[in-house]
Amino acid sequence: MANVIRLRKGLDIHLQGKAEETKMNLKSNGHYALVPDDFEGVVPKVVVREGDVVRAGDALFVNKLYPEVRFASPVSGKVTAVERGDRRKVLCVKVEADSEQQYVDFGKKDVAAMDAKAVVDALLEAGLFGFINQLPYAISTNPSVMPKAIFVSALRDKPLAGSFEFEVKGQEADFQTGLTALSKIAKTYLGVGVDSSLENMKDVEVNVFKGKCPAGNVGVQVNNIDPVNKGEVVWTIGDPSVVLFIGRLFNTGNVNLTRTVALCGSEVKKPCYVDMLVGEELSTLLSNSYDADHSVRIINGNVLTGRITSKDGFLGAHTSEITVIPEGDDNNELLGWIMPRFGQFSVNRSYFSWLFGKKAYALDARVKGGERHMIMSGEYDKVLPMDIYGEYLIKAIIAGDIDKMEQLGIYEVSPEDFALAEFVDSSKLELQRIVREGLNNLRKENA
Repeated sequence: MANVIRLRKGLDIHLQGKAEETKMNLKSNGHYALVPDDFEGVVPKVVVREGDVVRAGDALFVNKLYPEVRFASPVSGKVTAVERGDRRKVLCVKVEADSEQQYVDFGKKDVAAMDAKAVVDALLEAGLFGFINQLPYAISTNPSVMPKAIFVSALRDKPLAGSFEFEVKGQEADFQTGLTALSKIAKTYLGVGVDSSLENMKDVEVNVFKGKCPAGNVGVQVNNIDPVNKGEVVWTIGDPSVVLFIGRLFNTGNVNLTRTVALCGSEVKKPCYVDMLVGEELSTLLSNSYDADHSVRIINGNVLTGRITSKDGFLGAHTSEITVIPEGDDNNELLGWIMPRFGQFSVNRSYFSWLFGKKAYALDARVKGGERHMIMSGEYDKVLPMDIYGEYLIKAIIAGDIDKMEQLGIYEVSPEDFALAEFVDSSKLELQRIVREGLNNLRKENA
């Protein structure tokens, strides 16, 4: 029987535009790109040239620090561009897809008969290993250090998050194969929500998390099950679609990076789900999906942790939602600061909207305030269900005090764990950016 872990802290933000559990058929325009920035901590070295022909599963780039960690092309076709930015930073590798797809055959494998080394080698060869992250530092992991445990979260509870329960229907066998493969490497924990259909998965320890967002954060689950201490490493998969990628590899012998994405947000005309490949261009998906007369923000991901993108952007490697919300830059409110604002959400009950209970809001992207050089006591703790002092950790990161950062638990956190704290922060500090910079500085110091 699964363990039940109850979390008392957190915050559920109810927004308009949640995807209905129906799928839209989408015909791709054939434009794809793999973006190195989707894999935190990876220094890319491109191994293809413009004009090269690749198959689905061939490497487009590798991690310069660990060249055995390859990143596979989602499609077969012709490499059309290797785009670079400032100081020749690799922005993306673009591929024009063939009309008929060709796959690298890695061979079907019986996971039950494999050991840890065989599983890791298979993932490295197929270019899927880099999809696995690690704590500490919240970066794409490397095969040089084996983990004490592996944590998988199949609970998506951020605002407008796509349902993995809907995505995994009909693919339970692939998901089980992926979990079994991971369990060969180290003890594997699976975190699910209440009444999940995945409670009976084998070869893993299943934990049911009962509580508000961010209960689905894999970092929160690690903190409540087996916290990370200095010198320890755990592998994390906060994007359960990665387990499907792994399962398909062993069951079919091919790399198949298809995932179910929620097209959602208050500006979307018909919120729904769609099957897409990692790296697929968004223009086909977003054409006629919203009113082009409005000023909108398109987010590659969810509203708390996603990145701003455009119709010309590409589906992120770990993206399960494409969200469209009002930008808010065309709003002109008369006496806005003093109005009761029945249609706006406030954590501190500054607006009268709290009288209406669990209402779904159409929030825009405005910050509504400027950055203040102070941190209010108690704000972060209310929405951070982890055994750390969030406010003191942020102060230590800002001050650059590495000893304090270590004592206050920086090895246990990732930027997404502070996404809700950033939302409720009265000082409007960019907490996720601050945490990422702190983790990067600590990694350089310990290198």
